[in-house]
Amino acid sequence: MTALPRRVRKAPQPTVADEDLPSFLKSSSESEKETYEDEWEPKKKTATKARVPKASRAKKPTAAQKKPSVARKRTKKEASLPAPSTKEVSNLLQHPKEEEDVKPRVPSTKLLMKNAGVPQGEPSYGLQPAEGPSTSTAAPKREVKVEEPEEDFTFTEPPLKKIKSATCPQGNPVKCVASAKVEGDLQMNWDIVQVLSQRTGIEEWVCANIIRLFNDENTIPFIARYRKELVNNLDGDALREIQQTLEDLRIVIKKVHGSIQKLKKEGKLSGSLLTALLNCRTLEELDHVYAPYKTGRKGTKAQRARQLGLEPVANLLIENPRELNVQSYVKPGVDGLSTIEEVESGVQHILADMIAKDKETLDFIRDLCQRKYICLQSSLAKVTSKNVNEKDVSKFHLYQNFSCNIKNIQHHQILAVNRGENLKVLTVKINIPDGVMNEFSRWCVNVRWRPKAYAKPELMKLLRHSVEDSYKRLICPLLCREFRSKLTSDAEKESVMMFGRNLRQLLLTSPVRGRTLMGVDPGYKHGCKLAIISPTSQILHTDIVYLHSGKGLSEAPKIRKILLDYNCSTVVIGNGTACRETEAYFADLIMRKYFTPLDVTYCITSEAGASIYSVSPEACKEMPDLDPNLRSAVSIARRVQDPLAELVKIEPKHIGVGMYQHDVSQTLLKATLDSVVEECVSFVGVDINICSEILLRHIAGLNANRAKNIIEWREKNGPFINREQLKDIKGLGPKSYQQCAGFIRINQEYIKTFCSQRGALEPGSQKGATNEKQSKKKTKAGANIIHRPNPLDQTCIHPESYSIAMRFLTLIGGNLCDIGKPEMQQKVNAIIEREGMEGIAQKLNTTGQTLQIITDGLTQPEGFDFRTDFDKPDFKRSIVCLEDLRVGTVLTGRVENATLFGVFVDIGVGKAGLIPIRSITEDKLSKAKKRRSLGLGPGEKVEVRVREIDIPRSRITLDLIRVL
Repeated sequence: MTALPRRVRKAPQPTVADEDLPSFLKSSSESEKETYEDEWEPKKKTATKARVPKASRAKKPTAAQKKPSVARKRTKKEASLPAPSTKEVSNLLQHPKEEEDVKPRVPSTKLLMKNAGVPQGEPSYGLQPAEGPSTSTAAPKREVKVEEPEEDFTFTEPPLKKIKSATCPQGNPVKCVASAKVEGDLQMNWDIVQVLSQRTGIEEWVCANIIRLFNDENTIPFIARYRKELVNNLDGDALREIQQTLEDLRIVIKKVHGSIQKLKKEGKLSGSLLTALLNCRTLEELDHVYAPYKTGRKGTKAQRARQLGLEPVANLLIENPRELNVQSYVKPGVDGLSTIEEVESGVQHILADMIAKDKETLDFIRDLCQRKYICLQSSLAKVTSKNVNEKDVSKFHLYQNFSCNIKNIQHHQILAVNRGENLKVLTVKINIPDGVMNEFSRWCVNVRWRPKAYAKPELMKLLRHSVEDSYKRLICPLLCREFRSKLTSDAEKESVMMFGRNLRQLLLTSPVRGRTLMGVDPGYKHGCKLAIISPTSQILHTDIVYLHSGKGLSEAPKIRKILLDYNCSTVVIGNGTACRETEAYFADLIMRKYFTPLDVTYCITSEAGASIYSVSPEACKEMPDLDPNLRSAVSIARRVQDPLAELVKIEPKHIGVGMYQHDVSQTLLKATLDSVVEECVSFVGVDINICSEILLRHIAGLNANRAKNIIEWREKNGPFINREQLKDIKGLGPKSYQQCAGFIRINQEYIKTFCSQRGALEPGSQKGATNEKQSKKKTKAGANIIHRPNPLDQTCIHPESYSIAMRFLTLIGGNLCDIGKPEMQQKVNAIIEREGMEGIAQKLNTTGQTLQIITDGLTQPEGFDFRTDFDKPDFKRSIVCLEDLRVGTVLTGRVENATLFGVFVDIGVGKAGLIPIRSITEDKLSKAKKRRSLGLGPGEKVEVRVREIDIPRSRITLDLIRVL
């Protein structure tokens, strides 16, 4: 794809005449509506098409020239770019074989901004109007030849591998990388790719690819699995972190746009102010530059001094102090100029403002602070509000006289201090040592703001006072805000990432298949709710027993009869109210072998969110005839049978894994947790012919409406024969198909059984049903289409790689019928040992990552579920009490929750023990498991030693021995 030529950035002009400003500063109806105070809202994904005048539309291609839908879409975008210059046209005409004739089109501003990743409605800095007439407005008879656009991602060929070189550090070859960099180049004085790389520590070529992939509306699961070569094998967590950082940068760009437009409208925009705004990289910097110009302010001291005409005095003090005579500016009777002290004060305010907004000065002080001891201090608020609860004050006893270096402070400490400050219990401040100001003042006076000629002592004294005033009044408060903001932002992000890691670990808990389970929702007054579910999750029986109101012995025969009638030997108990007493009840019966001949075991599982789900619309639709109290027992049992399928029905934040849930950005939390759920569901995969609508919603590329349409199609036309039939679903276009196809499975045995029961056609020749809601053209075209089962549809191989998979099968002498069988495994292993993965990839003209997916898909057995490698719930027969523990006792337990200050482990005594974060070291972690951090996740089995027991406070401190 031909990239836009890189424009040379010009220095902003000092004048602010309307005709001298670039086009993006000219007010528009959309930009005038934006103000600096507006809260940013996530942009909704809306498919917008550029409007093209009918007179200049390209001719409809003939049947022989038709391209795939994706290609047509890319051609449309390419054609809407600004027309080339006369010189470019002459160059293009020299290569007629690589070009096609198209009529010129009027460039669409909206489409250009969309290609650059700029939200619609925002001005684009690089799109300045040309001085001469545009070639796109030429006479209709003239035709301009443009280069035929390259394909980006297609379904028929693999993506090109990213190759870096010294001559091309951005990587080569990569298609359309320029479109990812356009955003930063056209809008700000900094490159968004470089800044993103600096903030995330990811190489620039990877960041450029990620920006382009996100701009093309690719999902994180799709990128992490099928575009590994473009993102250097980054996982979902890393991609989410980059996505959030990119979103933060775009928010800054959007705010800068709004500020510039508003200042332009009010006539306050100058060349230096424009440069300062375009240099802003954070919201704090923007607020620092823009604050003096907010509507309703009287104006800063520097602004009032400038209005008195003292700016030339400040400039002269730096440029040519020999010619400066401050006394000559004194005007008796004029407020602000009546005495020499007032004149010097005004000059001091102007110089302080110039120093505080100078980029080199701010860079120096920030670098200086990095080398000094800057600490955060918190203390008990002197005047506490009457509404403050005494319990709240006691909760923060650790932070009532707290001080810590900002480089060493922990994330959970930041969140705790912020919570105390919000409750008006604590007073928090950043302490910058005086040595920073002294060194900064010397540098400013002797280096950066040193007068260019000899200055009198009284002028040097004025300069020193200006520097000190700038530091104390402007720069130091800015630095404190920046430090607090960065600490809070990093703590919130880490807390949300911890939520995501815990949630993933919980969702990917190994399912317990092939068992009939009894779910128990414990309770006192209202009894314990029971539910028996079959190995296929069908509800067999529900009941209520009262175990804790003196009727426990009389209810035992009833429970025994239920277990024997349904041959159920596994009991799942929720960990809510009365859990401990219910566990003791079943443990006592098991120890007395009351359920003989059944060998009954039990386990404890989290019931977080079960009550909320039991009264949700989804539960009412799924179990309409069941009491809400009994629905929670069903949910508890199903959480052990298939954790992923059951937990996706619950709002992720209600699952209860993590910490400081209500202190972090709720928008960021919801987006991250939803993304984790989508990643888990997609990577596990779903059988589209038997899965629920709720599970389908979380597949990458699908949503509630598309999932509903798939279920309706399935109910009306029967099961899906192959993945190609997904293209018949209403609302599921090429992009959605590309994103979801690789994560959807079609069980071949189920299709064979269905075909044999129909008795009409053999598997492989069944005629596919068509959707009546399709247009007449589609119906006529699809009436004769015969859908045949494809064994590759049961694998993780994406349809875009089917041709490579078939060539690989030919290379090893295999066939589709052997997928998942030992014979296929032997053939694949043999050729890999003989030629190596890289050699085979070069022979097939693909990448090693794509070949790895193909080999995995061909060798994995039918119905493969990678969750089987994860830990299963612990099933017990006896119980241990807190009083039974002794210091030094070695126990095994399972991680219940992970936080930023430690990990809570269930050791079977009814109270979770805490492993402090300092006890979790790298040498104690399992080397077999790859980790991005030293954190443990829910469900992991660990061996611990009891270090401290506090029975009155029910606290247990543990020491990690190893991860099992």
